[in-house]
Parts: sequence; C-alpha cells; structure tokens
Amino acid sequence: MSDKPSGSDELEGTEQPFVAHLVELRDRIIRSAVAIAIAFGVLSFYPGPSGLYDLLAAPLVAHLPAGTTLIATNVISPFLVPLKITLLAAFMLALPVVLYQLWAFVAPGLYSHEKRLVMPLVISSTFLFLVGVAFSYFFVFGQVFRFIQSFAPKSITAAPDIEAYLGFVMSMFIAFGAAFEVPVVVVVLARLGVVSIEQLKKFRSYFIVLAFVVAAILTPPDVVSQLALAIPMCLLYEVGIWAAKFFNKGADAETKDAAASPSE
Repeated sequence: MSDKPSGSDELEGTEQPFVAHLVELRDRIIRSAVAIAIAFGVLSFYPGPSGLYDLLAAPLVAHLPAGTTLIATNVISPFLVPLKITLLAAFMLALPVVLYQLWAFVAPGLYSHEKRLVMPLVISSTFLFLVGVAFSYFFVFGQVFRFIQSFAPKSITAAPDIEAYLGFVMSMFIAFGAAFEVPVVVVVLARLGVVSIEQLKKFRSYFIVLAFVVAAILTPPDVVSQLALAIPMCLLYEVGIWAAKFFNKGADAETKDAAASPSE
C-alpha cells in the first residue's frame, strides 16, 4: 500500500501551462524589442541621432542668449546622448506594437466582452501618450524656459549640460505621457467594476487636489509647468468619466442581448 496521500499531486500538470506562459511572454518581449530595433534603425538613418537631438534641444536653444549653446561635460556625452535620444524616439515610434503585445498577453485571461476593449485601449493609450509628449514639447517647454530665463540674473550666462537636459526631457515626457493616460485608467477601473460612475463623480474634488500634488512632485518647481500638468489631468478625468459611461452603456446592452438570446 502506498504511503502517498491522495491529493498529493494537486500541482501535477500545472508546470506546463506555467512554462507556456513564460514562453509566450518571452515571444512578446522579443517582438516588442524587434519593433523598437527596427524603429531605431530607421531613425538612425534619418534624421539621425544628431538631427534628433538638435530637434529635441530646439525649445531650449530658442530661449538661450544669442550665441549660447549647450555644453557636454563628459567626454563621451556627444556620442551617447544622441543615441539615447534615438532609442527614446524609437520606443515611442514602436509604442503601438509594445502596447499591443502587452494587451495580447493579458487578453486570454479576460472575458470575451473585455477582450473587445483591447484594441480601443491600445489605440487610445498610444494616442494619449503621444499627445502628452507633444503637449510638453510644443507648449510646456517653451513656457517653462521663457519663465526660467526671465528670472535669470544678467550676470549669469546659461549653458546647460546635454545630459542634464536629456534627463529633464525624459522626466517631463514620462510625466505628461503618463498623466494623459488618465481617461484610459478611469475607463478600465469602471469597466472592471472596481469603481462605479457615481464613485468617480464623488471622487472628482479629491482628484483635483491629487492632480496638483502629482504635478508639484513630477514637474520642476515653477508654476507654469505645474499648472500645465494639473489642469489637463483634471480635464482628462472628466473625459474619462464620460468615456466610462459610454463603454458601460455598450456593455449593458450586450449583456441584455446575451441574456435574451437563450430564451429565443
């Protein structure tokens, strides 16, 4: 008689599904990396790393004193920094592929009506992130640099370091890109039943305070950039509530149709 208790193999057969998930995750990471590598290769030829950095530095250079340029305090910075800029641009260019691979990995664990949200969420997430980046580049940077230069003493000649500028740009891009994802987060939370529309409306006043706190933490200590981040977040929260209502109505209609179809 075996001493092996019944039910001791309760984990039997779970290894293969786990390995299959790891293999799928590896494949999707590879596909994302390939998309980024292709975008990096294209951008390396045109406009090239140097051209991309000149484009990125244009808002700052436009507000520096005449004849002033950025400096490099590290020997290899003129080589590494443009490459980092190219990699950042390649990631943003390949962002739709990266987000799709992420959602496709999660989708098998969702219900059929939740899977239909994948493509709209991928498209909207990509669009809103790029809008946030564009908003910071075309509007916020110019206002911030103009505001800072207006306070600079006449005895100081500003000559920013290119690595410091890269760090500033990346933090601002991530901050504004993530902040513009507020509608997507609101829709997902409402669609998954974590919060209701009424709870979102009641949380509105708290979110306004939260938006200004987040803006104060993520942006430089100037009023312009803080308002430029906090105000769009508040407006996008309202957009998220409206979008959540729209998606919930569509889901309710589908549920009613599904419940009525068996009786027919």
